[in-house]
Amino acid sequence: MDKFTTLTGVAAPLPMINVDTDMIIPKQFLKTIKRTGLGVGLFSEMRYDEDGAENPDFVLNKPAYKGARILVAGENFGCGSSREHAPWALLDFGIRCVIAPSYADIFYNNCFKNGILPITLPQEEIDKLMDDASRGANATLTVDLEAQIISGPDGGTIAFEIDPFRKHCLLNGLDDIGLTMEKERHIAGFEEKVGTARPWV
Repeated sequence: MDKFTTLTGVAAPLPMINVDTDMIIPKQFLKTIKRTGLGVGLFSEMRYDEDGAENPDFVLNKPAYKGARILVAGENFGCGSSREHAPWALLDFGIRCVIAPSYADIFYNNCFKNGILPITLPQEEIDKLMDDASRGANATLTVDLEAQIISGPDGGTIAFEIDPFRKHCLLNGLDDIGLTMEKERHIAGFEEKVGTARPWV
């Protein structure tokens, strides 16, 4: 998993509440178990029309937001089914940070496991960032995970809270497998002891 330290990028505004995982990545894209290639299906029902052409009115199709790295969204983001494909699709598109007032628990946890930083802020702070994000190509935010600060295009800053353990994992690029591999020496030592003490196992 890639480390998350400081991210500077265009923020796309998505002022919708209750964006569920089926909206993030519709069910027809769930046939794969690969984490790559899902970006094309991200928000596909809103991004494309019935003929497969891009909907020019959808925010991520607008030229200023095609390279968005940050998404500013409404409350209860990621609700619905517990598909891990949702953060996979966001990550494959290039989004490393979502900022919203609240999230569905499973989606929130899945973000951390896949290198995406989900930041929770009060609605008044979200409103400020949504206004910043509406500036198009000038909607650049900087998210400093170590300092737990978001800097806006006008120089203003907003502090955010994060669980220390999850912060440690993101800063060091540790998913569940990475955390296990940190204990590799202890695991190998244990297996050696068991092999000596109980060779029949």
